[in-house]
Amino acid sequence: MDTHHHHPENDEQYLGLSVNSGVDRPPSVNPYLSRRPRRKPVPTPGELVEGILKGDITSLSRAVTLVESLAPDHYAIAQEVIEKCLPHSGNSRRIGITGVPGAGKSTSIDVFGLEVLRRTGGKLAVLAIDPSSERTKGSILGDKTRMEKLSTHPGAFIRPSPSAGSLGGVARKTRETIVLCEAAGYNNIFVETVGVGQSETAVHSMVDFFLLIQLAGTGDELQGIKRGIMEMADGIIINKADGDNIGPAQLAQAQFRSALHLFPPTASGWQPEVLTYSGYYELGITEVWDMIDRYFAFVKANGYFERKRQEQSRWWMYETIDEQLRKHFYENPDVEALLARNEDDVLANRRSSFAAASEVLNFYFKKR
Repeated sequence: MDTHHHHPENDEQYLGLSVNSGVDRPPSVNPYLSRRPRRKPVPTPGELVEGILKGDITSLSRAVTLVESLAPDHYAIAQEVIEKCLPHSGNSRRIGITGVPGAGKSTSIDVFGLEVLRRTGGKLAVLAIDPSSERTKGSILGDKTRMEKLSTHPGAFIRPSPSAGSLGGVARKTRETIVLCEAAGYNNIFVETVGVGQSETAVHSMVDFFLLIQLAGTGDELQGIKRGIMEMADGIIINKADGDNIGPAQLAQAQFRSALHLFPPTASGWQPEVLTYSGYYELGITEVWDMIDRYFAFVKANGYFERKRQEQSRWWMYETIDEQLRKHFYENPDVEALLARNEDDVLANRRSSFAAASEVLNFYFKKR
């Protein structure tokens, strides 16, 4: 008998008792471990478009991820999806929202979003352009939690800023995401940015209405906001007009109104309005939306709405060309090496900036 499996209990003297030899001990390492989990195959452009047009949020999210991806094959799929979605886009209100940090944008977007969903019964996409996300690796909408009501609302799609690339690249991706959201039936689009830097110009180039959120009682209302942003605004709203702050908010409102009269008339012919409200206590929210409704009625009647959208499309064509040219130039390894050498020469005063630039450009154009 095999000694390995011999049990004394199985001896004849213990009749009626039998002990099985048991099973071989399983290996301590999981045999399935080496099998890598299979990644979901990337859906075809046709499948994505079909899902988006049905309003399927998973298809929309996957398409947006492809738009934001830096992989060339993803870029190709994304462009095809955008082309196919383009005829189904454009039927929304695009609203840009900006304000100095701490002005209460998230709370305001939460209550504005619910108001617009209540009014139109449609769907809302909240997108962001955050130029600082590249440096800090955080995003404006990184904490969706501050939009407590919207983040759980079935009619809302909230997407943080794509953090990869320059402001131009981030802005273009957001612009493409707008097309996808509109094709998926989102008839209200909010594009949020923080009130610093160049991102306002980028947002202004993709929205119909630009809303500036301000705070009262900080003592530097007019100095605290750059003139350029004020000139872009179609509406200025002063937050936290509640309790003891109602007086200062009304004073700031009067100051803004008189300041706006000093600016040249807007291209649309619309006179920007200044309103007060409280995002936290949800006061004055309907008045803000009444103003936005009035604006859309005004620009649709005088033809400015359509004209502005055409201008924007043209602008984005040139922006995209500029971006691709820069990318092609700077990502060329030979150009990179030559640039590094010429930069050293310029810094060491061996060569003028212009001569160095000419050499690199001549090399690039001949190489093509």
